[in-house]
Amino acid sequence: MALREELKEQLIEQLNLEDLTPKDIADDAPLFGNGLGLDSIDALEIIVLLDNEYGITLANPDEGKRVFQSINSIAEYIEAHKS
Repeated sequence: MALREELKEQLIEQLNLEDLTPKDIADDAPLFGNGLGLDSIDALEIIVLLDNEYGITLANPDEGKRVFQSINSIAEYIEAHKS
């Protein structure tokens, strides 16, 4: 399974977004604000997901803002930092 599709499925499950399917989430759509409307609690859940599923730890909150912009930005970060 492609990383972006996998991420969409993980986000839907982790964040209890049962009314969405992976097809409902565009790769470049904003995850926060006017996009999916995620909030700071969801950001913490995404941090846990990255740590548990990919062994990636985000320590810098500013980095998180950049990484969590879209499915594309999360996937690119994973690809650049996975061991």
